[in-house]
Amino acid sequence: MTERKVNRKTRTGVVVSDVNDQTAIVAVTAAARHRLYRKVIRRTRRYPVHDPENRATVGDLVVIEECRPISKTKRWRLVGVVTEREVAEVRPESIDEALVGEVQRSAARAAAESEPDGAAAAELEPDGAGADAGEPDAAAADAGEPDAAAADAGEPSDGGGVEERGEQ
Repeated sequence: MTERKVNRKTRTGVVVSDVNDQTAIVAVTAAARHRLYRKVIRRTRRYPVHDPENRATVGDLVVIEECRPISKTKRWRLVGVVTEREVAEVRPESIDEALVGEVQRSAARAAAESEPDGAAAAELEPDGAGADAGEPDAAAADAGEPDAAAADAGEPSDGGGVEERGEQ
């Protein structure tokens, strides 16, 4: 018997997901001119592709080929990886120490803000401004200014309404 040649469709696309085992999602972009307006329209189709060896990773340019149904949605198989994604060569020792310190400070600040009493947030403030943030100003209360204490607490005051509203 003679060998039969099967004419199968092939596509070239970029892997956009490789989360599932033996399956990769490949995005194939096609560009065509609109019949009436002559504007180039780019259309992207996403194909679930059978990848039994899990060779494809996100960002790879791959060739896929039509095949028999493998599952409910998989009708394509991976032929080969044309180009692999580019991975940046970053070494831990090349990271700036100031950046590491800044990240650690922001993580500590986030942890402090999540505490309900805010005691740790007061420790982060160098001048102690965070300790009395919710309380009225003690110096203003001692000086006999009732408006300053009421304004800090967010309550309306009895007198001095002109100061709260600004110039009239």
